[in-house]
Order: sequence, then C-alpha cells, then structure tokens
Amino acid sequence: MKVINIILLAIPFIVLLFGITLYNRSSPSLGGFPFFYWFQMLWIFLTALFTSIVYLNERRENGDKHVQ
Repeated sequence: MKVINIILLAIPFIVLLFGITLYNRSSPSLGGFPFFYWFQMLWIFLTALFTSIVYLNERRENGDKHVQ
C-alpha cells in the first residue's frame, strides 16, 4: 500500500513539472479558458483527490477504525 501512496503523490508532481510540453498550448479551450489554464485547474482538484486517498489509506493502515 505504501507504493500506491507514493505513486499517487508523485503523479501530479510529475505531470505538472515534466509535462509542460503537453499542456503549453491554447487549444482546446473550455468555457473560454485556454487549455493551459483549465488543465492546471483540473490538476488542483485531482491532486486534492489523490491526497485524500493517500490520507485515508494511511489512516486505515495505522488501525484507525473511524475511517468510513
């Protein structure tokens, strides 16, 4: 489970740091926003989701019975 947690935390870092060539463009636009901006905004929510999953996994591994 530790490996999965590390991978989940590394995905946003790798995509946003090394994937600049993938999202450094203006099309396709979404709601009037160029791809560059809405792609980064999407990753804010995905990073929060991944971090939440890792947090719940860690609590579950440490024996906290109150995780739903």
